[in-house]
Amino acid sequence: MLGSVHDAEDAVQDALLRAWRGLPRFQGRSSLRRWLYRIATNACLDLIARRPKRVLSLEQGPAPDRDGSREPLGESAWVEPFPDELGNLGAGFAAPEARYEQREAVELAFIVALQHLPPRQRAVLVLREVLGFSAKEAAEILDTTVGSVTNALRRARKAVADRLPEQSQQATLRSLGDERLRELVERYTAAWERGDLEAIVTMLADDARYAMPPEPITYLGREAIETFLAESALRDRWRFIPVRANGQVAFMTYSWDAETATYRASALDVLTLRGAGIGEVTAFLTPTLAQDFGLPHALQP
Repeated sequence: MLGSVHDAEDAVQDALLRAWRGLPRFQGRSSLRRWLYRIATNACLDLIARRPKRVLSLEQGPAPDRDGSREPLGESAWVEPFPDELGNLGAGFAAPEARYEQREAVELAFIVALQHLPPRQRAVLVLREVLGFSAKEAAEILDTTVGSVTNALRRARKAVADRLPEQSQQATLRSLGDERLRELVERYTAAWERGDLEAIVTMLADDARYAMPPEPITYLGREAIETFLAESALRDRWRFIPVRANGQVAFMTYSWDAETATYRASALDVLTLRGAGIGEVTAFLTPTLAQDFGLPHALQP
């Protein structure tokens, strides 16, 4: 709903406080689960109304100036990467099929719902498609009519259908299999840590994209990315720690800091795979994300 782990934590605290205060008035006319989701959904909608819209790519960001440049978006304006472990997307007692569906839902949210759907359509999509509430229950939660919920869901589904890729990341990961995926992660990590530009570029699709929120620049195509890496990123020494974010392959990256003689957290890179190649890299330039993923801010050499 919110596109931010930290906003979600705020919404949870708000929802728990509202529930505690409202518990004496709960009369059991609906299930406790539905009552709690009504409180939580409204807490999310209220938070969305108070904070700027979150985007994941510059296509949804502010228009460029006449010279083609853009002002960086503040960190709060970007969809934040979601640690799989925080949502138990990679483990737990759920069956493999259920975990797959969970990851699909998170991926769907990041591709479409958080960026393109108005808040109430987003809420309807989550309530109906992810949480499994009936149209009548969703209408009660949102204090609206069944017809309104049905119409909102139809519009939301159309927006989803218009924007989903031909193959989801979950389908791509399953087609690769664990062994090939592990090899890809190891190759990518090793190439960066030894500063092997050719090896990194070889893994990219011809039309790959490389974005670095909140910086307002997106490098399009293998040649542009190669130039950027050669002239900027690969001048540093790196350490990469594989993680999972948004149900996708990701790395917490650490760059060498000569002053402290340690590798310091630099960014979280989320990879979008296309077949066995890399179609997109979104490098979230937010070192504090290390804490969200349970990782240290510095690594010893």
